[in-house]
Amino acid sequence: MNIEEREIKRWPWFVALSIVLIVSVIILKDIMMPFAIGALIAYLGDPLVDRLEDRGMSRTAGVIAVFVLLLLVSMIAVAVVVPAVVQQLIQVIQQMPAAYAWLAETALPWVQAQLSISPIQLPKIDVQSELANRWQSVGAMGANVLRYLTASGANFLLGIVNLALVPVVAFYLMRDWDHIVARLVDLVPRPWQQQLSLIVGEADSVLGEFMRGQLMVMLTLAVVYSLGLWLLDVQYAVLLGCLAGIASMVPYVGAIVGIGASLIVAGVQFDADITVLALVAGVFAIGQLLESFVLTPWLIGDRIGLHPVAVIFALLAGGELAGFTGILLALPIAAIAVVFFRHGLNHYRASDLYHRD
Repeated sequence: MNIEEREIKRWPWFVALSIVLIVSVIILKDIMMPFAIGALIAYLGDPLVDRLEDRGMSRTAGVIAVFVLLLLVSMIAVAVVVPAVVQQLIQVIQQMPAAYAWLAETALPWVQAQLSISPIQLPKIDVQSELANRWQSVGAMGANVLRYLTASGANFLLGIVNLALVPVVAFYLMRDWDHIVARLVDLVPRPWQQQLSLIVGEADSVLGEFMRGQLMVMLTLAVVYSLGLWLLDVQYAVLLGCLAGIASMVPYVGAIVGIGASLIVAGVQFDADITVLALVAGVFAIGQLLESFVLTPWLIGDRIGLHPVAVIFALLAGGELAGFTGILLALPIAAIAVVFFRHGLNHYRASDLYHRD
């Protein structure tokens, strides 16, 4: 039996193991969330811990330093960004009647006149009453959930434990990350270990570049959009900028969502002033140019090889299969799968099966 035939016989085991892992995540999705979040934090923080370790700091001390840094960043975000976003969200809810009136009485008639289409009247809605009714429903539902959690001490305790597990899991995974990876590679059959180490190294490079780069792109775009809208004196600038920055995780979606929401807000605020609307569109045009020609090539590059449609599909599939845990793991798994698929395709094209008559 030659080497190629032995490798073909090993592939079913590899595929079966992958299927078992995926099914296990789906079955255990309710308890996997703290481990998924902890693993992502450990993965993102491991390179920084390695740098501190190279400078003479112990591994444990490096992990503690990274945790202190993450804690400071989180505290700043909670103290500065979250209150502004919550305040502006409350203002948005209060301004919804005026926004709906502008849409029905100004924007829609203008579009109909420009396109010469038959007038369409939007239904009259008492937005305040609807919001009050919905708020009462949400309040009742929240009270029921709180009552259920209080009555079911096990569920309430499980939620607290899951929340508390995140930093614990992240700490131990970050501290032992290199040993865990080495032991996992050592479980692979010996003939595969060298090639698998190269593939895992490439997957780590691609995934790390994508994850860290995408976070920086999202943060930078959120700041750019928020600052640009704030300079134009557009209401809810921080909320709109953060929304567009988070949505930029999916290519082009951030700009579409951000510019759509911002144009509506600016149209209501400035009575559809063309100059202001053009400036708002210019803010997002600058953001897109910055993302396309500076941020993405510099921070991410084109090595991940994930098409925007594949990104959307991965997020939807992850959410459908494993809920929030699936969404967290969707893009990392997709990025790794792309690398393995690329090597598998090259191996197939170099095999006798591909070239045989």
